[in-house]
Amino acid sequence: MKQFTGVVVSTIDKTSAVVLVESSWKHPLYKKTVKRSKKYLVQNDKDAKVGQAVTIQETRPLSARKRFYITEVFKK
Repeated sequence: MKQFTGVVVSTIDKTSAVVLVESSWKHPLYKKTVKRSKKYLVQNDKDAKVGQAVTIQETRPLSARKRFYITEVFKK
């Protein structure tokens, strides 16, 4: 199962949130660190607020776009 750590960017309703996950990797030729980001629609059962850091984990499809749920909420 995939696990990521990100920041809650938006809360759509009581059960959904958008989490921004940033990752960085080193370019093999230019040796520069490149940063990438991706947004995930997640199940928000832990009642995470905007700006909080969270850990998300992959699960079965919950809706058309939701494939992750929040496992842990960190303090801001």
